[in-house]
Amino acid sequence: MVALTVHSEDFTTSSRLTIKSQEIAEKTTAIRSLDWDRDRFDIEFGLRNGTTYNSFLIQGEKLALVDTSHIKFESLYLEELKELIDFSRLDYLIISHTEPDHSGLVKNILNLAPQVTIVGSKVAIQFLENMVHQPFNFLIVKSGETLNLGNGHQLEFVSAPNLHWPDTIFTYDHQTSVLYTCDVFGMHYCNDYLYDEESDLLTEDFQYYYDCLMGPNARSVLAALKRIQNLEIKTIATGHGPLLNYNIPQWINYYQQWSQAQAKSDNLVVIFYSEDYGYSEQIGRDIAQGLLKTEVTVDLVNLSETDPHEAREFVHEAKGLVIGMPSQHDPIAQTALQTILASVHGKQAIALFESGGGEDEPIFPLRNKFQEIGLTEAFSPILSKNAPTATTQKLAEEAGTDFGQWLTRDKTIKQMKSLDSDLDRALGRLSSGLYLITVQKGEVSGAMFASWVTQASLQPLGVAIAVAKDRAIESLLQVNDTFVLNVLEEGNYQGLMKHFLKRFAPGSDRFTGIKTYQSSNGSPILADALAYLDCTVTSRLEAGDHWIIYTTVQTGRVSKVDGVTAVHHRKVGNHY
Repeated sequence: MVALTVHSEDFTTSSRLTIKSQEIAEKTTAIRSLDWDRDRFDIEFGLRNGTTYNSFLIQGEKLALVDTSHIKFESLYLEELKELIDFSRLDYLIISHTEPDHSGLVKNILNLAPQVTIVGSKVAIQFLENMVHQPFNFLIVKSGETLNLGNGHQLEFVSAPNLHWPDTIFTYDHQTSVLYTCDVFGMHYCNDYLYDEESDLLTEDFQYYYDCLMGPNARSVLAALKRIQNLEIKTIATGHGPLLNYNIPQWINYYQQWSQAQAKSDNLVVIFYSEDYGYSEQIGRDIAQGLLKTEVTVDLVNLSETDPHEAREFVHEAKGLVIGMPSQHDPIAQTALQTILASVHGKQAIALFESGGGEDEPIFPLRNKFQEIGLTEAFSPILSKNAPTATTQKLAEEAGTDFGQWLTRDKTIKQMKSLDSDLDRALGRLSSGLYLITVQKGEVSGAMFASWVTQASLQPLGVAIAVAKDRAIESLLQVNDTFVLNVLEEGNYQGLMKHFLKRFAPGSDRFTGIKTYQSSNGSPILADALAYLDCTVTSRLEAGDHWIIYTTVQTGRVSKVDGVTAVHHRKVGNHY
């Protein structure tokens, strides 16, 4: 395999895209897709230095490709790959995880090399089946299992779930001591250097990447670091940014320190689910998504692979427990369940959900046992006999958010009392209007009382809204989502305020008893609103404990020309 660089401009995206391939070890080549001008990556990242998508070729007696690239590199990447290999001789495609920026060209590879065997975790293979919609050869691997490519290239797989997708695996080549980690240890940084020669220039981007993607799963990071601690690592081949070669102990130590600090949480919630049984994992992850909005630490634990000692340790560390009902015929899960029952204490909170596998452990007898011990129920059991609908998933997410808010209530009260009194009073003099955000997204609806709203641009007409990260409606306000901003009228908002500021049960209809009609974007307009604006989310900016949601405005109407917008006056600046 010969190193080759191809340069090309992509005028459709107004960004500079190039490909560079280079040998990094014996019979091992990195193929780097360099996206020089990308300034945003998903919602989490505002990028300063572009990004790269890295994949790798390993040539033994058999040939393996580790990951692919982003779909935007389709022609450049495939042309480069054709220069490097004969597709008819490609034996394996190893998928570190199935996020589209790394697996966007899997279908293309299958078309060019239909004989290839895709290697990945069980979850990754399941995800791919739903992505490519065609049959393919596959090999499911678990932590510690190996694949021999010949000529000394013995690949060992390391399970690393939740970093930051549930299907993540590492691959370690015993011949070259290269560890392929995909997102882990990566960064969004694009330059001509293959390796981390200038570590001082990279540290800020390295930490920013960790904070956005890995920090919320700190305990999973620590578990993964433990699994690789005995490996002799000469190169960390990451999926984004430069490969790590010069300062590996330093980079690993950063992850260790940051994750230990994150994991020292007084508010740990352990979610026990049963992998491959019913919809246990999906519902568990929906609950976890809601919990993570509230700055609690979450561990997802597979009941079907947990021994009694591990189950006992998890319970002792947890402030809250969520259990998805396992099969009555799963002996490992049943033993873990009995261990949990024997280990809990009355100061913990508990929540239960059905898995929908057809042979679930009965939920209400188990609920009664936990109540007899004295545990507080965090939310009512989630009952799901069939595949979860969007409504069920939203209910699970909101239940998780409510659980997290309850666990962190003391911290919230403490923060409300923590500001300097002069500063607090000064901030409180910033007045604002009163508004209601209403959303209808498929079968899921939401509403939120808002006051931190301002016009943000003239061309195009734009509005910015600050939304707390732990609000249930936040997940319905992603880029390209639509909603209605209802402007409330002075003297005619008290009834709406009383209704929408009350605490709703997870998944409940916020609009029961409220007169509405439908806007052009499908979201509800409040009949008692002074005015309304149809909005589309254009971008999001992270701002501490809030998201700043910038929207463009399509249409709007005033119901009472001489009406006056309701104004919210505060006396303090550290809560609404």
